[in-house]
Amino acid sequence: MWHNGAMDRLTLIDSAIRMLAIGQLLLIATVIGRGHAPRAIRIATVTLFVCICAYLTLATPLQIDARGPLWALIQLAAQATPMMLWIFAHLLFERPLNRTAVTAAGIILFGCWIGFGVAGPHANSLGLWLGILQRGTSLAMTAHAILIAFRERGDDLIEKRRRLRVGFVIVVGILAVIVLVIEMIFGFRHTGVGVTLPQALAILVATMALGAALLQSDPDILFDPSAITAPPAPALTPSEHVLKQKLDAAMAGGLHRETGLTIGLLADRLGTPEHRLRALINQRLGYRNFSAFLNHHRIGEAKAMLADPAHVDLPILTIAMDLGYGSLAPFNRAFRQDSGEAPSDYRRRAILQK
Repeated sequence: MWHNGAMDRLTLIDSAIRMLAIGQLLLIATVIGRGHAPRAIRIATVTLFVCICAYLTLATPLQIDARGPLWALIQLAAQATPMMLWIFAHLLFERPLNRTAVTAAGIILFGCWIGFGVAGPHANSLGLWLGILQRGTSLAMTAHAILIAFRERGDDLIEKRRRLRVGFVIVVGILAVIVLVIEMIFGFRHTGVGVTLPQALAILVATMALGAALLQSDPDILFDPSAITAPPAPALTPSEHVLKQKLDAAMAGGLHRETGLTIGLLADRLGTPEHRLRALINQRLGYRNFSAFLNHHRIGEAKAMLADPAHVDLPILTIAMDLGYGSLAPFNRAFRQDSGEAPSDYRRRAILQK
């Protein structure tokens, strides 16, 4: 009797935590959805938070009548959480989305969802293999989201977003372990309140941390990367003026062509602390990340070479490699983002107009 009463109280606490987390998620989603961030980021953020709400509902220890089309949609949204987290990480940290990977992930998601509806998630061997495929894919996308947040974090010049990257890694890592790995250990069976309560509590804490970071840092984090940021009005300080002269001289000398150049290496070459160089490039020159600063100089030189009749037969790959790009793909992507057209089209138009 005492045991049943204690379990009932834990179940009520679990439900209260879930309702609190769902309410907070929906409130944050409403604020961000009505904000001024780019539409793609707003849609991804709202969809991600709605999917987390669906998971909180789906994983509740309460006995709910799991039938009908509404419950099927809740299941689909809950299963889509890792994919939306993956997409959210790409958009937030300005990483290009691979359409083939998105399509493959969507096919697996819908295929498993339909398969669960036909076979039942735990009814037979088909349900077991579908569960392994769905959780395995989810774990892979979650791991990639962590990698996106962690990799090239030194390239980010916005201090608030640099801190968010570290927090994002910690939050996502904890949730991935608690939600996905534990589910796989338990064999995809319905788990009791002893497992669901820590899950709900972890999601509530993560929601509070992530929501506070996103809302406090808007628009420093949820900004439009294509928008041009004008340098601030106040004049440079004497030390900033000297540092900018050193930076301009280094760029004029072709230092931007060095393959693998990072802001840390550039700071060493200029003999200045890295944080001072970050502040100059971001707060004074108006660049959101170090890659954008490098691309400004590299693409400007690429345009001059492509428009020069003397270099008309020089392969575009050679130009890209000479300017410090490790391969053709990042050069083409940066060139398109800057000019709106491919390097070959730019060359053809520039040469024929002469």
